[in-house]
Amino acid sequence: MPGPRGAETPQTVCYEIFREILREARQYGASEYMVVASQLVIDLLLDEEASSLLNLQEFIRRPIQLKVEPLYHQEQYDVVLT
Repeated sequence: MPGPRGAETPQTVCYEIFREILREARQYGASEYMVVASQLVIDLLLDEEASSLLNLQEFIRRPIQLKVEPLYHQEQYDVVLT
């Protein structure tokens, strides 16, 4: 019997966030993006994935803010357009 969904690593979630921001950047004219995610994911975005995050901001020419949501599990995130 397969295990429950949610075995995604924080690294995988970071890549999903990057893909979603790229999709939304093509579709919408937001002036800024905010990623709301668990502490684990935000820490990874600020550490190991910091250069990828910077490259993405330069590519879409928009700032990406980060916000920790303590109630989120590591697989949960939102990308908020502002």
